[in-house]
Amino acid sequence: MSVDDAVRASVSYDQLRTGDDGLYWLETRPDAGGGTTVTRWRPGEGKRDISPKGFDVASGVHAYGGGSFAVAEETLWCVGRDGLYRSRRHGDELELVSHGSLGDLTIGDGELLAVRESEQGDQLVAVSLTGDPQMRTLVSTRGFLGAPRPGPGSLAWTAWSEHDMPWDACEVWAAAYSPHGGVEDPVRLAGGPDESAVEPRWGPDGALYFVSDRNGWWNLYRWNGLKVEAVAPIAGECAAEPWELGYASYGFLDDGRIVVAVQEGPRHRLVIIEPDGTIRPIGLPYTSIKPYLAVQGTTVALIGSSPTAAPQVALIDLADADPQVEVLARSEHAGLDGARVSAPTELRVPVANGREVLALVYPPTSAAADWRAPVIVRAHPGPTASCLLRLDWQAQFITSRGFAVVDVDYLGSTGYGRVFRESLYGRWGLDDVDDCAAVAVHLLSAGQAVPGQVFIRGASAGGYTALHAVAQDGPFTAATAVSAIVDPERWAKTVPRFQRAHAVRLRGGAGRVRAADVQRPVLLIHGTADEVAVVEDVRELAEELTSRGMAPEVLLLADVGHYVASSRRAGAALEAELAHYRSVMADAANDRQGLHSRQR
Repeated sequence: MSVDDAVRASVSYDQLRTGDDGLYWLETRPDAGGGTTVTRWRPGEGKRDISPKGFDVASGVHAYGGGSFAVAEETLWCVGRDGLYRSRRHGDELELVSHGSLGDLTIGDGELLAVRESEQGDQLVAVSLTGDPQMRTLVSTRGFLGAPRPGPGSLAWTAWSEHDMPWDACEVWAAAYSPHGGVEDPVRLAGGPDESAVEPRWGPDGALYFVSDRNGWWNLYRWNGLKVEAVAPIAGECAAEPWELGYASYGFLDDGRIVVAVQEGPRHRLVIIEPDGTIRPIGLPYTSIKPYLAVQGTTVALIGSSPTAAPQVALIDLADADPQVEVLARSEHAGLDGARVSAPTELRVPVANGREVLALVYPPTSAAADWRAPVIVRAHPGPTASCLLRLDWQAQFITSRGFAVVDVDYLGSTGYGRVFRESLYGRWGLDDVDDCAAVAVHLLSAGQAVPGQVFIRGASAGGYTALHAVAQDGPFTAATAVSAIVDPERWAKTVPRFQRAHAVRLRGGAGRVRAADVQRPVLLIHGTADEVAVVEDVRELAEELTSRGMAPEVLLLADVGHYVASSRRAGAALEAELAHYRSVMADAANDRQGLHSRQR
């Protein structure tokens, strides 16, 4: 497998939704320059792009975007660099409707609802679908808003303060509302300082449904106008950590059932909640499901993946006891037909305080059961993300070169309940590093990892973890830090307003990455257009390391933002990372050879 094969197959599918008798989603194609397009699928027609070629559909609202398009009556509404656009017929050029940072686009009764952000706060806005698209403000706050969801004579939304992240404290609100009118008598239905309530949606029974972690897990609840009640308690997460707007982790079938994507550790599954509350699992070939379920009748479309299939768009018919799966789009191309892949095994390693840390271990491709190889431990971003049980072609590129790849669900990951997720606050750069190190030490003790050839890499928050892992004694020989956070205190001042509360809650652990503490070779990969973790911090760290005789390898990617793996320079980053590990291994081999020569 070449690096071009790996990058070309790393297509990302997102924001799946229904509209105009079809399915729509976003496709990001690294081999096509990393731009994002709106794609439509219809029965008998197949899929085709409906946004203009070369136009990047992307929302910058809340830094991470989400809900960046909607479709109604053959009109595409979408968000680009300069604001809100529309095209009256698919394929037409887009016209700019309004400047600003918008997202969570939702079609209401004759109007488009959205979230608009500025440095002063958030607004829920409405735009007429016909005629002159004047924008009206419905709700304003100094904090944050999301999920404007219209119901019969009503409007629901979420809100959280500028001092919180939505996975820490988020509220669900509802109010009387008529299209082209105003919001009247808003009422908070759920959420508060110790409760994250997200994803409100009006059900066909007229009740307002939402997901809350009031019992320690994000579970489904409903408000019937009088009281809030649990729909079906599950020891799993029925929502994703809300980094983006527009998530849809559940949906309503037209036969009265509810379909829900549930995360338990690194695994996702699809379940049906019957009208009587019975929970029934659905057997699917997927172990990872994105939080974008799109329901039509008794079918649900989803973005699913597994250890042998990269993310794909699939249509599932839930009318039968044995659901049929129709794949509508997949990222694998003909060049990868028959390619061997490394399938993971699940590893649980005991750590301090009676905890276990879970990891997914991908051995070198085609390795024997008793394999022994160089190991790359990966610290996921977030740090509230999680390792996902799905095929990652860029990881497969590494395993096909004789390395093992190990993904670690360190403390703070999603998929293990609220308490686990919050436990990294004030401990960042400490417990996450210890968890990654514990996995590496276990693999060394088991004889699977080769001493002196154990590496750690991470992106964003995971980059911070990787840097601290080589700023102390431990099992790691070198580190790769992609889009890394370097100084939590400074980051809290430079990060976009959405994430400032996160930066404040995380800091207080290991503190700034100090060049004087770094003990192992480092590769720094960073986009110069990164607005989440600014490149200046990485440049400064590189200069400090160089002045101390620990000159790092540095790859600065011009005009690339925070997401390197899906950018047009993904291939260059992947090749640089592999070359970094090989260089460290070669230097170590040369040192050993020189030592042996001197001893003779």
